[in-house]
Amino acid sequence: MTKILLVEDDDTITFGIRMALEKKGYELMACTCLAEAKHLFSGAYSLVLLDLNLPDGNGYEFCTWVKARSDIPIIFLTVRDDVEDITKGLDMGADDYVTKPFHIAVLESRIAAVLRRVPEESNEFCVCGNICLDKEKMRVLVDGQETVLTALEYRLLLILMENQGRILPRGLILEKLWDSEGNYVNDNTLTVTVKRLRKKLNNTRSLVTVRGIGYRMEESGHAAK
Repeated sequence: MTKILLVEDDDTITFGIRMALEKKGYELMACTCLAEAKHLFSGAYSLVLLDLNLPDGNGYEFCTWVKARSDIPIIFLTVRDDVEDITKGLDMGADDYVTKPFHIAVLESRIAAVLRRVPEESNEFCVCGNICLDKEKMRVLVDGQETVLTALEYRLLLILMENQGRILPRGLILEKLWDSEGNYVNDNTLTVTVKRLRKKLNNTRSLVTVRGIGYRMEESGHAAK
């Protein structure tokens, strides 16, 4: 099911969009401010619907934040219809711009058009907090800056990111690491690799150790202390 993140502070508009899109088979997650949007954002979404005027900032800020982490399509929803505003949004990487008030059928058509331009199962990016893994280019960005990982560190992060929110037992991780290259990775190597990976990710709190079981990748906006 296609997941869409809606960032909109008008409850009436949110209700109308939710009712219409869920009837079309989309899964919608809605929030009312930038802070909540950043907390909810992940690579699991196929599209972002973004209001320009928000209680704690503007949509341009969130668009820039998202585009530094992934290439997920963004459609602006706003009452601003000036050419300068529209051009600014598109220049920042937004895929479309729908002005309010709009007919829901128009929005549905714009959404379908944007999603058709995106390979259905590409999933090129995995995003967790300030960490973005680009599977096509095999590189990792932390706060928009590339960090160099070893092959083993990259494979480990990929496994964790693709299973974001799920606790992965150490045995399962070792099995996946072993299968990927046909090389044996022992328990001590895994411990050392996790430690080095966490350091390269700026001591992120997103990589969580579940004592006695294994590891989990989860959203977190802070570095570990």
